[in-house]
Amino acid sequence: MRRERSGLGPDWHVGGELAARYAAGTAAESEAWSLEKHVEACGACAAVVSSAVRAGPETGPLLAGIRAAVLERAVQEPRESVGARAYANNGTGPAIGTTVTGAGTSTTNVTGAGTSTTNLAGAGTTGVPPRLSRAARVVWAAGPALRGAWLVALVVVALGAVALSYGAGLGASVRPLLLVTAPVLPLAGVALSYGLHADPLYEIATSTPAGGLRLLLTRAAAVLAVSVPALTLAGAVLPVAAGGPGAAAWLLPGLALTLAALALGSFVGGRRGAAAVGAAWLAFVVAPAAAGGPAGAALMAGASPYFAGPAVQSGWAAGAVACALLLAARRRSFDHLETP
Repeated sequence: MRRERSGLGPDWHVGGELAARYAAGTAAESEAWSLEKHVEACGACAAVVSSAVRAGPETGPLLAGIRAAVLERAVQEPRESVGARAYANNGTGPAIGTTVTGAGTSTTNVTGAGTSTTNLAGAGTTGVPPRLSRAARVVWAAGPALRGAWLVALVVVALGAVALSYGAGLGASVRPLLLVTAPVLPLAGVALSYGLHADPLYEIATSTPAGGLRLLLTRAAAVLAVSVPALTLAGAVLPVAAGGPGAAAWLLPGLALTLAALALGSFVGGRRGAAAVGAAWLAFVVAPAAAGGPAGAALMAGASPYFAGPAVQSGWAAGAVACALLLAARRRSFDHLETP
């Protein structure tokens, strides 16, 4: 007997009703997640799900067409492994026509010259380098922002603020500059972490239960986990401006901006949402704050109303909560692909 409800222990299996709902795309996110994790280790349930998908009125003909196209292509092309193709294309391994076996051995067929065997030690069955370390895989999974120019920009801003303050002799005048810049840096990191224009695996990631809002929030948390300590620490070591906000005064505004960009992105896409929120910050906060002049005291006086005081911080907190509620209500929109 197959029980479909979650939380029933290790004897839980996928039943026909759940498999049919999964194939039709009507299963809840939690059910789809549990099903896909379960079929990784249960061949019987994988067969049940496969049968349900192939029997679907929409997925069945689609899969049959894909299978026919793959078989036709396989007949037309020479038999070769993925690893051999990769090696041959970059010129670092055997030529096309090589078959890589599970033991790391390749058998190369040479026309008119018999067969030769070459050992590919350490290449494995796919011809790729040894697996990355766990830390490297975690950074890679955290999203494109932590692997690209955004991380460099974050380090430059944090270290540059300290260098300008102490090395260039600008002193306390640097803190207001960092204060108005810090909230938009996580915003940019989130925009570069997920979406059609940011992630080369976006279409594949979105099609999985772990994709959509779940993956977006995971990557946003990774961005915040890096940017919050770096920028707050940089602000803490800067000279204190008289009467100015503290080094952590940007945290709630930054959180509110990030959540606002995510919520707006559910309507217009992540990149457009982040750009719109960043432009609003520039127009309604940075420009008025700098209206009195770029000098440190004038800039601090202009920026303080947007950061200092319990009422202001409470307003940013309320805005963050409102954006989070809107994001939760719009969570299903992230299950669909963005339009270019």
